[in-house]
Amino acid sequence: MNYLKEILRGIFIGIANVIPGVSGGTIALSMGIYEKIIHAVNNLKTDFKGSVKTLLPYVLGAGIGIVVLAFVIEYMLTNFQIPTLFAFIGLILGGLPSIYARVKNEKFKVTHVISFILLALVIIIPTMISDEIENSIVDIEFSFVSIILMLALGVIAAISMVVPGVSGSMILMMLGYYETILHTANTCIKSVLTLNFMGAFETFGTLLPFGIGVLVGILVASKLIEKLLKTYPNATMWGIIALVVTSPFAILYGVDFSGITFLTVIASIITFIVGTLVAIKLSK
Repeated sequence: MNYLKEILRGIFIGIANVIPGVSGGTIALSMGIYEKIIHAVNNLKTDFKGSVKTLLPYVLGAGIGIVVLAFVIEYMLTNFQIPTLFAFIGLILGGLPSIYARVKNEKFKVTHVISFILLALVIIIPTMISDEIENSIVDIEFSFVSIILMLALGVIAAISMVVPGVSGSMILMMLGYYETILHTANTCIKSVLTLNFMGAFETFGTLLPFGIGVLVGILVASKLIEKLLKTYPNATMWGIIALVVTSPFAILYGVDFSGITFLTVIASIITFIVGTLVAIKLSK
């Protein structure tokens, strides 16, 4: 039963990483498993068996979330955008009490204020910039330059995925490659499901170097985050709190509320409550 709960947590993380503005790191933090995952990643070399045992249900769940439920979420975002977004806001904010509990008994210092403000700006500024950028599918030809580009994008996306509050999808959108990566991934998934292995193989020139970049970025960012949590625990946690509380701004910024109805408001309240309760339950 506990293993299934860990897979469910992984599913939420996987789905979050697909949606611009939603951070998989924040979801992991809200569910109380962020440091556990970071520690396991950083100890793959010294405790390979234990780390794999810890990471496997989350990786499996994230894979399910990205490959299977991403299509469902895409449909929900297209047809029920605002209630779906509020469900994710509930998932994020529902874990805030457990995060705040880490620092509530500690003396509040100037460094904590600086950390909070700086990390809040990390969310607010890129969000406002990304809203001005129009994304389109870029045709990337297979070449040495494109391989290096995809590697770099993978590293950047992974680092932003690992840092709570920062959306890897949003960073890719800011760089103008979100639609390209998403379209290529969907093409690969559809090709595999229809047994069109030649079509799937054609996407490897983009997805393989991007995937390698993601792995490298996760390893680098995990080392950095764990070091910060050990060396400057309270300042780091206040920075993380800033990332969490400003995440709803990133999620809702640019959303068109002009045609909102009473039914949508009620549905959004319900999905927010459900998301919050799920986060509280999974963070215990």
